[in-house]
Parts: sequence; structure tokens; C-alpha cells
Amino acid sequence: MFTAFKRVIKSGWQSFRRNGGLSVATVFIMLMVIFLITSLYLLGGVTQFLIADLEEKVDISVYFKEDSSESNILKVKDEVAKIPEVKEIEYISKEEILDRFSQRYKDNQLLMESLQELGMNPFLPSLNIKAWQASQYGSVANFLENNSLKNIIEKVDYHERKPIIEKLSQITSNVNRVGLIFSITLAIVAVLVAFNTIRLAIYNLREEISIMRLVGASNWFIRGPFIIQGAIAGLVSAVISSLIVFAVCYFLSPKLEIVIPGFHLFNYLISNYLIVILGQFAIGVILGVFSSVIAIRRYLQV
Repeated sequence: MFTAFKRVIKSGWQSFRRNGGLSVATVFIMLMVIFLITSLYLLGGVTQFLIADLEEKVDISVYFKEDSSESNILKVKDEVAKIPEVKEIEYISKEEILDRFSQRYKDNQLLMESLQELGMNPFLPSLNIKAWQASQYGSVANFLENNSLKNIIEKVDYHERKPIIEKLSQITSNVNRVGLIFSITLAIVAVLVAFNTIRLAIYNLREEISIMRLVGASNWFIRGPFIIQGAIAGLVSAVISSLIVFAVCYFLSPKLEIVIPGFHLFNYLISNYLIVILGQFAIGVILGVFSSVIAIRRYLQV
């Protein structure tokens, strides 16, 4: 059994080498597929980092009426904090808002003079709320608008920030959708190229296949080399793709970090190297074997 398996592997390797030009074309297309899917995975990491960074900056504020007591505001805060969608909530008093405003615009003489002329604190006490995801702010806003203490709420600025929040959610969805479409399209192309490679290999070896049938060779012994040939193409593609991905990430990381501070692409790749490498080899072998099996069923009736 082991001897027969060795012969099948050897025959598959010889067939892969014999069809040099077609094998190179198959490897090239598979390489493109694996590289693109890996790039999309890494792009997903970049996108998630950017989205998380944006989500940290996106929030909604609840402003309370001038005569609202602090105890009632804190009651609302405690109720909102219990909502599963809420990640953080902060109470900011009128005095604290005034102090922050003064510190931020202390160099703006016109604003400081206007504030002094008012002779009063124009700001309202507020709650600053952060959700886990941008899509969850709608639920938080609905809760506030239907709260038993909504009569002390002056304004919830969710509707003012809603376009930004919805845009953020849309970007996330579009990136994932486009990546999936590209991956599926190239995977189909790779299967078609590998399929034609195996089909031509079967045609070139038609006399040898006829002889093997006459001497009583098993179906596995006839089909096996073509499956091995497809698997070899996938493995070679995965190895080359891995080398290219690591090299590109290594040289691209310093430049990308200038554009996206805090994100180091090569470190992200290293921290996920097991997923990336196993994923590349799995994709390569699956594409190669799958296309080989289809070609065998279609053109090799044994």
C-alpha cells in the first residue's frame, strides 16, 4: 500500500514537471488567488483597526435641562449603564464642561471675552456615551427617548451624528462584501485554469492510461497522480505566496505606520502567522485537489 502511494506521488510530480508551461500558469493563477485572499485578510486587520479607532472617537451625548438635579441625572446614568450595548458612560457636570471649554479655547480671546460677557455658565450637564459598535447607538438613543426620566432630558445628539455613525457601519459592510466577491471570482478562475491543466494532462497521457487499464491498474492508481499534481500546484503556490506576503509586509510596514499611527502590519502578520500560513496552504491544496477531481470526473471515466 505504501509503495503504491509512493508511486502515485512520484507519478504526480513527474506529470507536474512534464507539463511545465501549464503547471507554471496554474501556479501563477493560484498564487494570485492565495495572495489576494491573504491580502484581504490583512486589509481586514487594517480596516478593523481604523474602524475601532473611529469608533473610539464616535459617541453620543445626552444633555439635561438646566434645573435637572444631579441625583436624577445619575439615575439615568445608572439605567443606561445597564444596557448591554453601552461600553462606557461618563457624567460631566456644568462646571467640568466649562473648565474643559476654557482650557481648550484659552488662546481664543474672542471666545473667552464672549463667555465673560454672558456672566453665567451657558453649558448643560451631560452624559457622554460610547457603545461597543457604531450600529448600537440607535438602540441607546431609543432607550433614552423612552426612559421614565426623559422629561429632564434636553437633547440627545444621536440624530445629528447619525449620518457619521451610519457611514461607518456602511464602510465596514462594503469592505467585507467587496473582499468576498474578489476572492470568489479569483477562486473560480483558479479552478478553471487548474481544471484545464489536468484535462490536458489526461489527454497527453491517454495512451499510458489505456495501458494501465489493460494491465488491471486500480482506479485510485490511475486517478491519484492527477490529484497529486493539483495538490502540488497548490502547495507550490502557497509557499511562493507566503514568501511574497512576508517580504511585502516587512518592507511596507514602516511606510504604512506613518499613514496609520499605531498599526504595524508586519507585527500583525507575525501575531497571526499560524492562521495566515495554514490558510494559504489550505486554500492552495483545496483549489488544486478540487479542480483535479472535477477534471477527472469529467474526462477520465474509470
